[in-house]
Amino acid sequence: MSHAEIVLPERVPTNVTMFAGKGGVGKTTTAGAVALHSSAAGERTLVISTDPMPSLSHIFEVKEKRKPVKVLENLYLAELGAEELKEMWDRKFGREVYEVFSSFVAVGYPEFVEFMSSILPGLGEEFMVDYIRELTLEGKYRHIIWDTAPLGQTLGLLKMPTMLREHLKPAPRIYSRLKLGAETKRPVLEILKGWEKLSACDMEFLQTGVNFTLVTIPEALAVEQIDGVLAEMTGQGFNVKTLVVNNVVTDAGGSKFLQERAEQQEKYITLINSKYSHLQIIVIPLFSREIRGLNRLELVEKQFFKEEYFLANVKSACNNIGQ
Repeated sequence: MSHAEIVLPERVPTNVTMFAGKGGVGKTTTAGAVALHSSAAGERTLVISTDPMPSLSHIFEVKEKRKPVKVLENLYLAELGAEELKEMWDRKFGREVYEVFSSFVAVGYPEFVEFMSSILPGLGEEFMVDYIRELTLEGKYRHIIWDTAPLGQTLGLLKMPTMLREHLKPAPRIYSRLKLGAETKRPVLEILKGWEKLSACDMEFLQTGVNFTLVTIPEALAVEQIDGVLAEMTGQGFNVKTLVVNNVVTDAGGSKFLQERAEQQEKYITLINSKYSHLQIIVIPLFSREIRGLNRLELVEKQFFKEEYFLANVKSACNNIGQ
């Protein structure tokens, strides 16, 4: 497929939503619920994880290793790991760079990849972002729901294009004297310039092609981090639209423990509603059982889209009355 073919104006654009937050707040569960809703609406959807320790397969109870795997009609799942990263490296620049280095340094390809990753921080994240950007160009999916690593790693990923550009600044001095590759005839400097262009494209993609949803819980540390995270994201020009408050005690059920927990959470929820009213705030209740499997995931989906479900039910009721 040529580049011209994948950017035809009649192609339906792909919506990309990234879920970010500290570890354990429910990013994966929330992302899975949104993906489930999107696919149920008849939209071809990919839910994808770039977490080094992904749990999407666990939540969807998918055991097949081949990715992407079809979970339901219109719903596909993928997890990006070390093997996928190696494929991205090979496809982009890896073999070309290795061809030059191996001509005067006795190093195996796996060791070389590790070496390059260490001198160019963010290289792995670069290819993950670029992979998702390319998926949007292919137009295979109407929605891509992106589950990320815990917050610290995610912020590193978001800073990656700028970091990479800074690390490439000394490249002319370091690599200008290297010989051409025996097969490709491309100097390493030219390939590194290609990385720089790639970085700029990926940053533009993050700024203009991705909607960010921040997931938190109503606890002191998590709420205290919101200001810094939002400042970081908006400072980079990222579009943060939604704030999900997860694991909220909505029914104590006569339990003294849950009642105290609810009272403690209430002040944080009040603070969130006051400070971040410019965002869409969605409250997800604390469930008594772990969210695993489609039936349990549907409970989260209904809470996430509660207003939408309500409006749909009202419309249905009105239609019935008119019949």
